[in-house]
Amino acid sequence: MRVVLAGFGSRGDVEPLIALAVAVRDLGAEAVVCVPPDEEFVSRLDAHGVPFVAFGQSVRELVTSARPDPATVAAALVGEWFGPVAAAAEGADVLVASGMMPAGARSVAEHLGLRHVLASFHDISLPSPHRKPSQRPGRPLPPDEMDNRVLWDIDAENVNAMYRPALNAHRAELGMPPVDNVRDHVYSGTLLLAADPLLWPVPELTNLEVEQTGAWILPDVRPLAPELVGFLDAGEPPVYVGFGSMPMHASADIGQVVVDAVRAQGRRVLLARGWAGLAQIDESDDCFVVGEVNQQALFRRVAAVVHHGGGGTTTTAARAGAPQVVVPQIVDQPFWARRVAELGVGAAHDGPVPSFESLSAALATALAPGTRDRAATAAGMIRTDGAAVAARSLLARKPVE
Repeated sequence: MRVVLAGFGSRGDVEPLIALAVAVRDLGAEAVVCVPPDEEFVSRLDAHGVPFVAFGQSVRELVTSARPDPATVAAALVGEWFGPVAAAAEGADVLVASGMMPAGARSVAEHLGLRHVLASFHDISLPSPHRKPSQRPGRPLPPDEMDNRVLWDIDAENVNAMYRPALNAHRAELGMPPVDNVRDHVYSGTLLLAADPLLWPVPELTNLEVEQTGAWILPDVRPLAPELVGFLDAGEPPVYVGFGSMPMHASADIGQVVVDAVRAQGRRVLLARGWAGLAQIDESDDCFVVGEVNQQALFRRVAAVVHHGGGGTTTTAARAGAPQVVVPQIVDQPFWARRVAELGVGAAHDGPVPSFESLSAALATALAPGTRDRAATAAGMIRTDGAAVAARSLLARKPVE
């Protein structure tokens, strides 16, 4: 059996696909991963021997450059589904689609006669009668509109405006009829929700039958660098600060703010460079900067984790029993922040731009003894078998006849 896993997104979208590919391979099937060609993604795929097909442009270039035109980006992504992904899926049995609005995936699977499975690492973009949609590019959501159905109808219009022309043009080339409602066409059928049930309880979703597998976690056995181990051993556990794939453009002095706030708590600082480019602000030996690192090993040795609220970082910190401060930026990150606060395993920062005062207050909550106790308890409740569960589910289903 051959499985193609495809999605356009950042590190938090790519790492779970690698985990699932490894789990599929462990069960004796073939797996190919189609993701953006960023060097850090390719190196992770190479390290695990997972075949790779480039999907779209570098996502780092996209999010760190000047504001791109949403419709242009959307049309290009649709074209990638009908181009390199479709080529990779020739002769496959199943296409697993994830990441940024996989508008062409279902059409490609239908045309090639293979099974299509939708996968997501959160459900924020999926229609639900119990919450409002997030704002997409296009028509603004009226702030005084309380009917969620009306708001989701506007969301569907915005998706159509961005994706429908390109999608239907490609479908017409294949002799397929046009799609009227792109969002509901994409978000229907079975959904593999790759999020931990404790951290992300599932609400009622429209048009979808949800199978929550737990997060797709790729075990990381890489050792920590000797210099990092030396820093960790030289004093009390530091506070880790890193914002992953978020460039943090709105926070011009983010490095100074986070270092000052951590020091004000009497703690050492461990900065993760990331796409925000965090760096040393002075020559003090109470601060250390890391690049690519094994977070699974590192987070067990820190006093707290300050981060952007990506699902992968949130889950890794929760598994390690590390208290968290979540500074949410976009999409699903505000929910992860709220959930961390609800569980009492950390603090949700109010808004995306931290100040010395706001971050200091959040750190005080995260570093309180009771928070660490609750985080340690929650750590034992996080599932670790999500990728294996998803792999067994994929391989147990019958191919399209």
